[in-house]
Amino acid sequence: MTFESLGLHASLISALTESGYTAPTAVQKQSIPAAIEGRDLLVSSQTGSGKTAAFMLPSLHKLVSAEQGGAGKTPNQEMQAARARGERPRFKAATPKMLVLTPTRELALQVTTATDKYCLGNRRIKAVSILGGMPYPKQMQLLAKNPEILVATPGRLIDHMDSGKIDFSQLEILVLDEADRMLDMGFIDDIEKIVASTPEGRQTMLFSATLDGVVGNMARRITKNPMIIQIAGSSSKHENIVQRVHFVDDLSHKNRLLDHLLRDESLDQAVVFTATKRDADTIADRLNIAGFSAAALHGDMHQGARNRTLDGMRRGQVKVLVATDVAARGIDVPSITHVFNYDLPKFPEDYVHRIGRTGRAGRNGLAISLVNHAEGMNVKRIERFTKQLIPVNVIEGFEPKKTASAPRSSARPGGWKPGDNRTAAKPTGQRTFSKPSAPRADGGGYKGSNPRSTDGARRSYGDR
Repeated sequence: MTFESLGLHASLISALTESGYTAPTAVQKQSIPAAIEGRDLLVSSQTGSGKTAAFMLPSLHKLVSAEQGGAGKTPNQEMQAARARGERPRFKAATPKMLVLTPTRELALQVTTATDKYCLGNRRIKAVSILGGMPYPKQMQLLAKNPEILVATPGRLIDHMDSGKIDFSQLEILVLDEADRMLDMGFIDDIEKIVASTPEGRQTMLFSATLDGVVGNMARRITKNPMIIQIAGSSSKHENIVQRVHFVDDLSHKNRLLDHLLRDESLDQAVVFTATKRDADTIADRLNIAGFSAAALHGDMHQGARNRTLDGMRRGQVKVLVATDVAARGIDVPSITHVFNYDLPKFPEDYVHRIGRTGRAGRNGLAISLVNHAEGMNVKRIERFTKQLIPVNVIEGFEPKKTASAPRSSARPGGWKPGDNRTAAKPTGQRTFSKPSAPRADGGGYKGSNPRSTDGARRSYGDR
């Protein structure tokens, strides 16, 4: 199947060809024709499956076709006409045709960048990002141009709605990207308020790792006779990503082991995930002192600082990104070869999204979790969710003194390179663990990270 066979506008086909797109992905094959027909969609698809194009291409097709059909003056054109007549134009609320809601700034910027790429042959169609951390005057300038497409995080969008800067009466298409993540972050009330301000006749597309539970309940309320599309579930096995567990005795052991692993010659770039913003800053500082080019990324950073950090990552100036879960989605840097879970995530779904930062675009990757002995049950939950065992690895000189409480299997230390085959024969001489014993009552000596200022469970100011 080709993009032409999906019925997309010729200008979009040209832009896709120029950008190097060859054939649609599975989610695009099913979503694009249905969206062009105007169907509401509920799509379960994992990160990296091409879902941005799955909702943006059919939407752009409709907007381009409507533009060529002829439309009245937009508020922006009316303001320009007033200036030409020598009149002082009054600011008019932006009236976008399409709204994309995302959980994080990074994902919003990624969607906007992709949209600009698809619009190479349609310069009149503009997409802008409305995000927390961006100066209000800059956003006012963007809204004054009355863009056809808004890509926004819920908190900052509501600020502009409440001040009368945005009017959704002309909205035709509403997209909720990574809806499950937005709900996890506490955006449910904001989403309900935004949806209530849009026309009932809009087309709604919801993309989520899961369509069950709270997400499913909300999806049924905001859609009409939706087409349900389920591609690869979020429990994908990531066959091109080698996964390992290293058990650690305490914080000192964990830090020494991380330092050693980061010196792997096969490592190009890495992401180290922490549970708290404070730990992200602390570990990034410690790694810089140790000689690594490291930087932190979390929700308390201003948008400009976050953008500079990600730009440094993409340019190769940052080798190790130390991040909270705010970075687990929306970051696509193909040269990331390693992902380290310094702290295990709260939910197995987040584990899948974290390790998905490596192994992009068909490449191989390595995901390593540094696990305290008392966290064996958390490893089991991840294994049940992904339906695969995660091998336990031991490196000579960094062996844990205590017995792991929930080992699954073991793997020989060292020897992995980004080009290795995931299904290669298991090396000989691998280490094994004795029968597991009960975890220590004191948690195995590890005192954990500072619990303050966590990302994910509740919306923070940094992601407004």
